[in-house]
Amino acid sequence: MDRDQVISIVREYVKNENLINHMLSVEAAMRFYAKLYNEDQEEWGNVGLLHDFDWEIHPTLEEHPQAGVPILRDRGIPEHWIKAILSHADHTNVPRETLMEKALFACDEITGLVTAVALVRPSRSLYDLEAKSVRKKWKDKAFAAGANRAEIETAAKEFGIDLWEHVSNVILAMRNIAPQLGLEGQLKQ
Repeated sequence: MDRDQVISIVREYVKNENLINHMLSVEAAMRFYAKLYNEDQEEWGNVGLLHDFDWEIHPTLEEHPQAGVPILRDRGIPEHWIKAILSHADHTNVPRETLMEKALFACDEITGLVTAVALVRPSRSLYDLEAKSVRKKWKDKAFAAGANRAEIETAAKEFGIDLWEHVSNVILAMRNIAPQLGLEGQLKQ
């Protein structure tokens, strides 16, 4: 299963460009960590890209992501990818055992918070964003209230990485696709 096939599935089921940008952000972070840990960047990236493919058709915790599994199986998605996707949601009670599963959980929520912080900066850019700016906004519970900070902390701990090092890594990963995300802002790399 290559990226073109995965993006085809995503485009079939996801119409909201913000959701697609989130999935692209998770893909970028997953590729970053796959490279860091000498894992398969294509595989990890594809799992990150695919993880929320069913959110628009199954927008509740009772359905997402488990109701999307039959679609993934029909499309020939490998079972270990499906397990990783299921494990990114605590409510499925699918344990995170592999490094890829832990990475997906760690990269999911944090990308949304990083995006939110970038969007409120004067530059509206990832290129000048640093972890310290995210840390400042972290303390403001009203800011990006949908970003589950407890889950972000737990995920980093499960993944075995310091939270703020993780934030820095995710920012670096997302910079690679800043123009695609509309987060290039006024700055150029």
